[in-house]
Amino acid sequence: MTLLSNVVRGDAALQQGPDSSAHLRAMPAAIRLPYRPESVGAARRFVGAQLRNWGLDDLVDDAALIVSELVTNSIKTGCQTRMLVGVRRPTDRMVRILVGDGSRSMPVMVQARPDATSGRGLAMVHRLTHGRWGVTPLPFGKVVHADLATPAPVPR
Repeated sequence: MTLLSNVVRGDAALQQGPDSSAHLRAMPAAIRLPYRPESVGAARRFVGAQLRNWGLDDLVDDAALIVSELVTNSIKTGCQTRMLVGVRRPTDRMVRILVGDGSRSMPVMVQARPDATSGRGLAMVHRLTHGRWGVTPLPFGKVVHADLATPAPVPR
């Protein structure tokens, strides 16, 4: 099974409740990236472009921070396969950012000390998503997802 199908399958397991926008989730936008530092910027550009395409410019900055953290964490696993970064709209009111990698090592949110130079990334993801993030373990890796609320639709 490919990483793309694992990400799609892992994301499908996370779907909740009725969805009035099934057409939005028919095919996630996804990109394969190598485990290299330059992939962080590529992931930010990819997610930002997709959000702008959907007219969700207000979410680009938060999404860039989130995907940067998730991709950086994947790079640190030492995996040698390709990671997959995806973005989709499971509902009209939510955007889901996904990062799938070949490591079964689970991300852990830690309480960073005030003088620490790292360790605050998942806490930032937790704040930006209001706690709406998680991990789906897969047979050959995992998918980490983070959900951002979209602005309320403008009545017509």
